[in-house]
Parts: sequence; structure tokens; C-alpha cells
Amino acid sequence: MEPTESAAPDSRLRPHRRVLRAMTRRADGDDSGYGEHGENDRGGLVNWRNWWRGGSTALGAGRNGQAPDSAVPVPATGLTSRTAIGPAGIAPGGSVGAATPARNPLPERADAARTLALPLLPGAVVTLAAVVVGAGIYRAFTGNHALFPSGGTGWSLAVLTGIIVGHLVALGRDRWWGGTGSGAALTLAVLLLYGWVPAAMVSLAVVVLVGAARRHRWRQGVLHGSIDVLGIGASALVLAAFGRVPSVETPWLPDTWTVAAAPEILLAAAGNLLVTRTLLWYVHAPRPSGLPTVARTTLARHGLVAVALLGISPLVCVVAVALPVLLPLFAIPLIALDSTLWIARARAEEQLRDPLTGLPNRQWLLERTWAALDDAERIGARSALMLIDLDRFRSVNDTLGHLAGDRLLLQIADRLREALPRGAEVARLGGDEFAVLLPVADSTTSATRVARGLVATLGSPLDLDGLTLVLEASAGLAVFPDHALDAEGLLRRADVAMYQAKRDRTGVEVYESKRDSNTPDRLGLLGDLRRALDACEVELHYQPKVRFDGQVAGLEALVRWVHPERGKVPPDEFIAIAESSGLMPVLTEYVLETALAQVARWRAQGLRVPVAVNVSPRDVHTPGFAGSVAARLARHGVPAGALQLEITEHVLLEDPQRAADTLAGLTGHGVKMSLDDFGTGYSSLVHLRRLPVSELKIDRSFVARLAVDAEDAEIVRCTVDLAHSLGLLVVAEGVEDDETWERLRDLGCDAVQGWLVAAAMPPDETTAWLRARGARGWQRTPAALPAAPGDDPRPLG
Repeated sequence: MEPTESAAPDSRLRPHRRVLRAMTRRADGDDSGYGEHGENDRGGLVNWRNWWRGGSTALGAGRNGQAPDSAVPVPATGLTSRTAIGPAGIAPGGSVGAATPARNPLPERADAARTLALPLLPGAVVTLAAVVVGAGIYRAFTGNHALFPSGGTGWSLAVLTGIIVGHLVALGRDRWWGGTGSGAALTLAVLLLYGWVPAAMVSLAVVVLVGAARRHRWRQGVLHGSIDVLGIGASALVLAAFGRVPSVETPWLPDTWTVAAAPEILLAAAGNLLVTRTLLWYVHAPRPSGLPTVARTTLARHGLVAVALLGISPLVCVVAVALPVLLPLFAIPLIALDSTLWIARARAEEQLRDPLTGLPNRQWLLERTWAALDDAERIGARSALMLIDLDRFRSVNDTLGHLAGDRLLLQIADRLREALPRGAEVARLGGDEFAVLLPVADSTTSATRVARGLVATLGSPLDLDGLTLVLEASAGLAVFPDHALDAEGLLRRADVAMYQAKRDRTGVEVYESKRDSNTPDRLGLLGDLRRALDACEVELHYQPKVRFDGQVAGLEALVRWVHPERGKVPPDEFIAIAESSGLMPVLTEYVLETALAQVARWRAQGLRVPVAVNVSPRDVHTPGFAGSVAARLARHGVPAGALQLEITEHVLLEDPQRAADTLAGLTGHGVKMSLDDFGTGYSSLVHLRRLPVSELKIDRSFVARLAVDAEDAEIVRCTVDLAHSLGLLVVAEGVEDDETWERLRDLGCDAVQGWLVAAAMPPDETTAWLRARGARGWQRTPAALPAAPGDDPRPLG
């Protein structure tokens, strides 16, 4: 992916966000969902900011050899690619390396909005530093004061300064946030001896020499040199508060120092560190924010090393007065400790990178997402986060070994890098799970289109040691601010959607709150459902299925729940909660127990009608399910032929062999099976051949428009013919009018179920309805009308 100025220069992990402003849709019409983000298209404010950062700097080639100006992500491999390290993190797509400011991958509107925060700070810093230096030089000339010491001491300090400059130029290290403690130690030593004007001259000399050696970075050098000057000025003010105003003519000699001088020196050093680090932080991260991970984890080490560096300053003063010829030798400890700062930061940055693929990890993703959400909120845009998980990747590890699995993950990571759209960023969360952040997206539709493209890319064949492998992937998508207002919430909701995609084999799913059982409201509802089951407050209603001769073919048990506070809870809602939690087996047991008890009562009354109960795929995959059903039948004294279980084809998707064994066990006990919702999802001849069903139910979505839609009528006709050719009975769901009844009869359907016959009824009403029909069965009348839509039955499972 494209290098960034910082992984998350102003990101943070926060428990709460401020109230969002009204979000507005983007109006630029970019079909990809991302805006352009070239430096030259951002307008005056951005160019002003980039001027101080050396904004025209190019960072290596982009993907497939393209120049970085194309803003195409860089396909970093391992730990060898160049990276951009900003003041608060590491850039995606590369390794931990030297600090190199680069362009932010956010679209131009996000960058433009970012510059609105403290846009004049760099200019103010440079202007104030120029005023301070100018005033010092003017005072020196008007007062006949020397700007820098002469003789051996001056030349030795100049040589030491030159060595430090050479060190910076040779290693290509920039003098910013925590970058060089050696320069600070040297300038503090000169400040203590000769005052702030000579110290500023040393700082300016470093800026000029480094700028001359690295011309493309001179703007940044000017800014950081100005910050150094202001830090020196802060130290000088601290010393002045103690009555210390040294100069070249009247230096503050070490032999005059006493114990009382120690706090003066320490406070002067602290003032320098405080001013320089604070200004550098705000220049690179102008918005008020907490410290990101890299800053947090290295702050203590930086502080200790900086103390060690600044502790050398008094020794430099002593040697400068006693034996100045030895001053250049201080370059060794200064450079060594300076390098220690960089090593500490590099190690901290490694904590944000996945060691196998070189991609950023979960911690980096969270912080980067926080920053992206802030930018999206500011410009009134959407951000999207998708989680991608490889399907059945465990079988690769089990079959070929973990080393082969690791090599496969490297190929997957490379594919994701190459397939990322402009501005997107990828991270590896662990195992075979990856995340892609779209900092700005036009809409949920455009983000979904990107997700489908990435899933399709990952589905292409992979070569592993001559073996061709085809892996499928599932992706879940969550969008800010539609689904969550914070990084952690967005990640969790994308995870929920991803598991939904894996469960339904749809490839890509967008988060839907009604399918998320972990929202506070739904968690509360889940607890209430469990208590309702324990208290037997969940009821079963029964809807008849009748043949065209009027005879009752059976009843379907439909679960109903009246919440004490919410009233009627739609079956779709609480059944989805039960399915996505561990409560589904409990609900199924409750329904089976209640239904069989009712069947036993009806049989005792002479009403011998079979009852169908819906079961979920989780029930079928539960070990011992067939045996438990048989035990319940025996306990209630109900013959197996009086029970029918309705299943969907989803039972074969997760563990086909276990599902086949369970279904074979059920039919072996004499329980009849019915295939529900045929025509939706993944219906196929293969499933029909493998499922031991005796009945097929056509989904209401085809039956509802049967009388007015020729295509639906043709689908129903073909379904009826197919089922009859396989020896199956056909039941049509959702029959609500006479015309649909007539068409189904003409098409050869065996039975119907719907409002035209009867709504789902409580047990007592069902008993009365069965007794009223008696031997003559149900008779269709012109007055038969549908019941209220609010009573629309939804089958369990």
C-alpha cells in the first residue's frame, strides 16, 4: 500500500467520541469510492503544509513500477521495503526503517480538512525563531558581542558540530520528534557556556549544512531548526530566571558551578525538551489527541536516553574549558546514544507490524481507523472497514503443514496489497484473518463493490510448490457512521458480518443490527428469551396444511413470544438471536417437547394429525440429536410418523457428513423430513438427492405473485414437476387468495398452507378448528380472507 506520513499521526484509543455532526453525502461522483489524493490537487492550504514537510518528496516506486505520484499502494514484501515513519507510527506496506515523510493516503478532502487545524503553526514557528535570532544578532552587533567563541574552543566545537552533521547526512535521519539527541546535547552545552546566541548559531549551522547536503529536505530542516532555536530560547529564559545570562565574553565557567547550579541546568534542559518535543508533536499532529502506540511505548526510553544525552552537556562544558582539543571525541558517545534512540523507536514500531507478512497488525489498524474516522467526520464522509477470512484454511495447515500455510499467507498478503484500491490500507489481524480500511467511501454500495472485488481476487488459483490451490474468502463490511462511531465498534461489527458471510456462504455481507445478537438491546432480549423459556412463557401456534380435497395433511408448529414489556416479538427477531447464540438448542428442545406433548394430547382426544417442527442447522450438527428426538417420542408415546422435521439446505453447508448421518438416523427412527424454503439460498439437485426428505415446501416468495407473474408461475411448475419426479410431496406456503389456490391446483401441487386456509392458532383454537372440520375436512368459501399481516408466521429456524 502507499507509504504514509505516519501510520496514525493523530490516532488514539478512546472509549468515547464526541457527538457527530450531521453527516453529508459526498458529491464528487467518484465511482471507486475514494477521492484523488495527489499533492498537486489539494489547494493552497495543503501546499502550505507540504511546503514545511518537503511535500514534493517522492518515496520510491509505486505498485508495478509506477511512480508514487500515482498514489498506488506499494507492494512491500517482508521487511525490505522502504517505509515512511511519521511522528506517531509506521507506514503501511513497508518495513520499519528510516524516517521519511511522505504523503498521507487519505483522499484530498481529508487532507485539506486536516490542514484546517492549526494551519499557521509552522509559519508562526519559523517567524518567531527568525525574530529571536535576528534580535540576538542585532544585540550582538550593537553591543560589540561575539557571535561564537574563537580560538581552540571555537574550532573544536565546530569540528564536533561537523561530525554530528555528517552523521545525520550519512544515515539520512531527519531531525524531528525524538530524532536526534546529539544536537540537543551540543547546543545545550554551548548555551550553558556562552549563552543562547552561540547555541542558536550551532543549531543554524546544522540546519544549513544538512540542508545543503539534502536539498530536497531543506524546508523541513528550516522548520525543525526553528523549533530548536525556540527550545534554546526556552532554556535561556530558565537560566535568566536564575540570573544566569552567559555570553562569549562572560561565559558561565564550570569551575564556578556549585550544587545550586544543578537544578538550574536540569530545568534548562527540561525546558528545551518540553518546548521542542511539544512543537514537533503539534506540527506533525496538529489536532489535539492522545499519544499513539509508538509514542506511548517509546516515550519512557526516549526520556531516559535524552536525559543521558543532556547529562553529557556539562561534561562537554568542562572539556571545552579545560582541554578543548578533546571535544571531537564526544562525537562517539553522542552518536552512540543518538542511535539508541532510533533503535528504541524501531523496536516499538515492530510491535505494530505482523512478523510473517510485514503487514500492519491489529493495534495499528485500530489507531489508523481512529484517525480515518476523525477525518471522515470532519469532511462529512463515510469510512468502511472490512474483515476478510479465508474459508477452510485450517485444512491447508492440517494437510500440507504450517510452513506451507505460512507461504500461502504470504501470497494472500501480496494479492491484497496489489488489489487494494487507491487510499485503502490492509492489515493482518492474525491467523487467516485480514482487514481492509477504506478511509473514505462514497456509500455502502461502493464499499461492498470493493469487498467483492477483493474476495474474487483471493479466490483465484494459487500455486504452492507446484500444487494449485483455490481458496475462498468471506468478507464482512461495516460502515461509519451507519454501523458504528468508533474503531472498536466498527471492527466488531465487521467481524459479525464476516461470520454471517461464512455461515451463509454469500462471500460478502454488510452488517445488519437485526442479525447481531451482541448489541446491548439484543443481549437483553436474549436474556429475556432464556427466562421466558425457563418459565414456559413461549407458546406454540399451529397452522394447518390442507390438500386440495380438503383433508388436513398436517400442522406446522410456529413459535410465538409475547414479551411482558415489548409485547409481541417477531419470530424472525428472537429466532435470529437464538441462532447466533448458544440458545438455539435450548429453544429447539423446548419446541419439540411442547409440540410432542400437544400431539400426545390430541391423539388421546382422537385427533391424529402429524405436526411439523422446524430445526436449525446447529441442531442437526449437534451430536446425539437423532437419539434425543427418538427418546422424546418414546417418552410421550407418540409414533415417529406423527412428527415431521423441517430443515433447510444450510444443514449440508458446514459439515455435510455429520448432517447426513443425523438425517439418516432420524429417518431410520421413522421421522419424516421436509425441505423448507425451497427455491431460496442454495437449492440444487445435488442437495435434493442427498437429503432424505419426503416433502418439499415452495417458499412464499414464489407463491405470493404466482397469479400475476409468469416467471414465478413457471418456477413453481418446474419445482412441482421436479419434486414429483423424485417422489416428493409438494406444499406451497403463503397461499392467501382463491386465484393462487386455483393456479396451484392446476400445476399439480399436493397441499397448501397460508391465510386462505387458516392463520397460526393457539392449541385450544387449533383443537376447535380440527373438530369443526371433522371427517369432511376443510371447505374453501369465497368469504375466506387473509388474517392481519402482523400475524404472519415465521418458521422456527
